[in-house]
Amino acid sequence: MKTVPLCLVTVIAESVLKERLVHDLRSVGARGYTLTDAEGEGSRQRRVGEILGANIRIESIVSPEVADRLLQLISNEYFDRFAVIAYLSTVSVIRGEKYV
Repeated sequence: MKTVPLCLVTVIAESVLKERLVHDLRSVGARGYTLTDAEGEGSRQRRVGEILGANIRIESIVSPEVADRLLQLISNEYFDRFAVIAYLSTVSVIRGEKYV
């Protein structure tokens, strides 16, 4: 089966950033995303509920160019002020034309 190598960008962030991050994804060229609730613990302590603030996880499969633009934007706009992590994985997808 023929697959296409692309990038999976995963962003875990405070839920208050949901609309901003979705806008950012679209503005850099992502064609879609998956958004889920997330729980966990990191350098800013555990965030599991509305009292402390919920987390979201946004994933998008994009071209390397879109991934670079998105990670640069997130780094510049969010890392200093919010509980946000972002990472990149290489994935092989079927029907790669859907993503670029």
